Amino acid sequence: MASGLCENCSRLLKEVAAYLRKVCREFQQKIRDIFRELSQCTCFRTTPERNFLRRTTQELHLLYDDETQLLSQEGLQTLNKLAASESTDLQMTAAMYYLHLSHHLKSPLPEDFMEPVMALLLSADLDVQKTISLALVNLLVKNNVCKELVIEMGMLVPILELFQSGDATAQCHSCACVALLASSESNRDAIMVDGIIPLLALAKSYDPQVQQNATWALLHLTQSDWSTRILCQAGAIPVLVLLLQSSDSEVQFCSCTALCNIAAIQEYHPKLLSIGGHYLLKSLLTLVSSSVQKNSAQACRCLQTLSKNVLIQEQLMDLDCVLPLKALLKTSTAVCTEPAVTLLSALSAHPPNHDVLVGEGLLDEVGQLLHHHRSNSAIVTHSCVIITNLCSSSMGQQALMESLCLSGLLWALLSPALSDETLLHVTSCIHHLMTWDLLRSHLSVTLTAQQVSGLVKLSGQTQNPLLSYNCAAIMSKLEMTEEIISLLRPHYIAMAEYLLVFLKNKDVKFQHLGIIAIFNLKKDGDFSSLLANSELEVQLRKVHAQTEETRRLLQMIQPLSPSSVNP
Repeated sequence: MASGLCENCSRLLKEVAAYLRKVCREFQQKIRDIFRELSQCTCFRTTPERNFLRRTTQELHLLYDDETQLLSQEGLQTLNKLAASESTDLQMTAAMYYLHLSHHLKSPLPEDFMEPVMALLLSADLDVQKTISLALVNLLVKNNVCKELVIEMGMLVPILELFQSGDATAQCHSCACVALLASSESNRDAIMVDGIIPLLALAKSYDPQVQQNATWALLHLTQSDWSTRILCQAGAIPVLVLLLQSSDSEVQFCSCTALCNIAAIQEYHPKLLSIGGHYLLKSLLTLVSSSVQKNSAQACRCLQTLSKNVLIQEQLMDLDCVLPLKALLKTSTAVCTEPAVTLLSALSAHPPNHDVLVGEGLLDEVGQLLHHHRSNSAIVTHSCVIITNLCSSSMGQQALMESLCLSGLLWALLSPALSDETLLHVTSCIHHLMTWDLLRSHLSVTLTAQQVSGLVKLSGQTQNPLLSYNCAAIMSKLEMTEEIISLLRPHYIAMAEYLLVFLKNKDVKFQHLGIIAIFNLKKDGDFSSLLANSELEVQLRKVHAQTEETRRLLQMIQPLSPSSVNP
């Protein structure tokens, strides 16, 4: 499991940053108004403390208006004094300044400026703690603060203590802090010590934002084997499974992703499935039908990870999983289609599932898929796996001919976006289908001039010999009808060139294919005329002579009797 941030986590961070910017803009305007009023108020002249507050608010107000002075040493000294004060008003002034700072800062925050943050987190006033924790979240989101430094300074303790405050806002901010800190692998050990049980408790909070941030933190803790093990021992699995039913789509996504990470370790499968009535699989299948695309896609990935277990495959089929997965194949975006076809290809690898999958019309959907997503390597590859697996029965072959699968495979050959590796899957699939008489006849009448041209071109390329072999093998199995001959005739010279390369190849497999292809093509008199006295014919005679010589040498060796082999 990777320790870096994935695309979805990066998106979550951006959403948090956008939310914080909105909040901070409101705070900023409020702070400016308050500071202006405080600096003019005469009541601050009555005591030394009020005179200090008046003076410091005036100083900080000047810093607000000059962005280049945000991190001045004078400002740092003032912040230290305010944070160390016993006055909650002075502490709040410092906390609000940090909130403003967190919104406007574009460079790393110097370590010296972290000392007042620690003091403010230890404040006895909950409002001060809420304000400074929000500022810390913003600084962490923007990477203005080193996550490891936060842990080293001991800030995790007061942050975790806010979990027990009973205040939803404080819990929300502190959970967000922990989630961001947990995104750093080196911090997870510290968080695991005292943070797991409180996080699991807050994950069941009635406040959606608290629940979301707590689940987000738990997700980060499933990104390493060790922390995942501790989480599972602490009872995280039932909590995460229940969160799949949350009304909040972000909570659903985080809990599903966390479960996907856990499912990657097979020893946890019994725990994942121990909740009665197939609760986990039913919840994931419900999520597959979610209107939120990233959630349905993530549910597919989780099911695909679990489907490596044959028992779970059987349970999924019993729960009629094919219908919601087929619905995802019809979506126009690869975000949902790709994980759905990946899961279906895993299910098709289990022979007892073949008849059900064919009966559910899966090949019809795969045929449509190949036509609509012919440039997507993952979708094309898994479609080839499904077709290869399901054509083993007569029922599957008939369904294949009635679908658009064969034409979809042939058109995929012409996609410039597909890699050689993907084309290898496509040609291997077509070559496999050509071993069936029914499918070979059907494919022979389906080929177009453009597709034949593509096969010839791929047969002649030398960078990937196996791809070249597959394409040549496909054409060698074509029925030499008048229609096929008319399609092949314009390419006879090009075909003769790659067949010559095959015959010169030291690999006997290529030589055999070359001979078979020449035998098939000689059914057309035009090719026979081209062959006569050509370099290809000379090479063919050399291969024949070598074969005869090999046969003669083998005859010199007396075959061993069975008794001498097995005394």
